[in-house]
Amino acid sequence: MKFKSLVTALVVIAVTACAPSSDDASDVPIAGEVNVYSSRHYDTDLALYDDFTAKTGIKVNRIEAGADALIERVKSEGEFSPADLLITVDAGRLWRAEEAGILAPVESDILAERLPAYLRHPDGLWFGLSKRARVIIYNKKNGRPENLESYADLANPEYKGKICVRSSSNIYNISLLASTIAHDGAAAAEQWAKGVVANFARKPQGNDTSQIDSVAAGECEISVVNSYYLARMASGDDKAKAAFDAVGIIFPDQEGRGSHVNISGAGLLKHAPNKENAIRFLEYLTETSAQQYFANGNNEYPAVPSVKSASVVEALGSFKEDEINASQLGRNQTEAVKLFDRAGWQ
Repeated sequence: MKFKSLVTALVVIAVTACAPSSDDASDVPIAGEVNVYSSRHYDTDLALYDDFTAKTGIKVNRIEAGADALIERVKSEGEFSPADLLITVDAGRLWRAEEAGILAPVESDILAERLPAYLRHPDGLWFGLSKRARVIIYNKKNGRPENLESYADLANPEYKGKICVRSSSNIYNISLLASTIAHDGAAAAEQWAKGVVANFARKPQGNDTSQIDSVAAGECEISVVNSYYLARMASGDDKAKAAFDAVGIIFPDQEGRGSHVNISGAGLLKHAPNKENAIRFLEYLTETSAQQYFANGNNEYPAVPSVKSASVVEALGSFKEDEINASQLGRNQTEAVKLFDRAGWQ
């Protein structure tokens, strides 16, 4: 997908202040534009862009692709990049953008007030916009596994041959292990990974949806999945609903540090040609209506604590969440991959 207003990807975009928008029924004068590179592919995000334009007159141009591809694109475009904002999923990918040196710090009283500190980069390089929890599921037919209350418990020998899970290359698993490193240290994290590997019912495979299907079908008894996959299946077709109804949900570590959460987030790009508009869009994304759009569109939790969503995910229940700063999930990513490899988690 190409920006309509671009002549070439290496030409800085000229803004047309106060020009009328033929697409905007509210006839709000165009106050420029903002160019978004996003790895989120949800139709409801389009409603966000339209709403922002209706409120501000600022046109939103977007390019969608995978996070790694977008990061490489910004790097290759260099100082001539037309991109203002990068929006992506998972703190690990935001860290990759940080390491690539493509993000610029933002100072905003609005963002600091609305977002808790653990969902913001310490230096303002990115900001969390929505959350998802990584939860444990089990086969209801077999009953809730005894003594399974935390992620640490997954390594207990009593669950040998009962766990199915995604591969170690999956960013969600990498971030989960990264949080364990931050809390317990690398040695303890490696022992945990080895314990879970010893309990595998099969070689890691598939995505979170297939883990839910496998637990529901009795192919394994326990797995770890992101909350929004469960909410998506709960509101899906008959087959998906049947799988959802067949599994029970455990929010881990409720007596300890809380359940691991990850984020969708956004950061201002270093060579943003429309910096002020980009920051205004970031701030808009933390408004109540935008938070509801953002969360409801993919069955996530709002990042702003005061906002309540209508997402199906809320029906999964309330829980205590781990409030470790999300930046540590990225910083420990490389170490987490090494530990997975040593543990034999394929």
